[in-house]
Amino acid sequence: MFHMVRRELLVAFRRQSDMLNPLWFFIIVITLFPLGVGPGPNLLAEIAPGIIWVAALLAAVLSLDRLFRDDFMDGSLEQMLLMPEPLSVLVFAKIIAHWLLTGVPLLIISPLLAVLLSLDWEAYKAVVLTLLIGTPTLSFLGSIGVALTVGLRKGGALLSLLVLPLFIPVLIFATSAIDMAAAGFPINGQLAIMGAMLVGSATLSPFAVSAALRVSVQ
Repeated sequence: MFHMVRRELLVAFRRQSDMLNPLWFFIIVITLFPLGVGPGPNLLAEIAPGIIWVAALLAAVLSLDRLFRDDFMDGSLEQMLLMPEPLSVLVFAKIIAHWLLTGVPLLIISPLLAVLLSLDWEAYKAVVLTLLIGTPTLSFLGSIGVALTVGLRKGGALLSLLVLPLFIPVLIFATSAIDMAAAGFPINGQLAIMGAMLVGSATLSPFAVSAALRVSVQ
């Protein structure tokens, strides 16, 4: 797993545009909303949860397409199927590497979100916690759709149709947690449900992805 994660990180840093495009997309979307709806802090704080998580979902979809497609095109995916290590372990490592490249940068720039969207301290903490739990869930769930469409020439539109319904529960509970935190209520329930979704997706998605990849390669 360590060597697979290291390989994915090295490949990504050699092609920095692929790594930075989702992050730039996320920043641009967050920046445009204050310009479009006005700088009023009350309005921005009210719509901030939806803005942040819709932008995060779209950025995740934008970055997912290349999760297995390059390996499929250059034959690396077939070599992965022939390796003695279980394919599910290699898939898990690739998904972790994807989250390190897409989810962690969102956490790093989260202070910028607090400034642009006029978030108070409690709402900002909720944003960080929901991004920390929710973004790896997006990577695990989205990888299933990528594995199903990796053999298709124009699978981008189909990928969006497959993964966006899977992302909706994460969107609902994440935005609810931020709203409740901003109102001064505890968010333990929402975070517990999101944690359960993360554990379930991390446990089951590598096996589902492995089966889908075998079908796609054949």
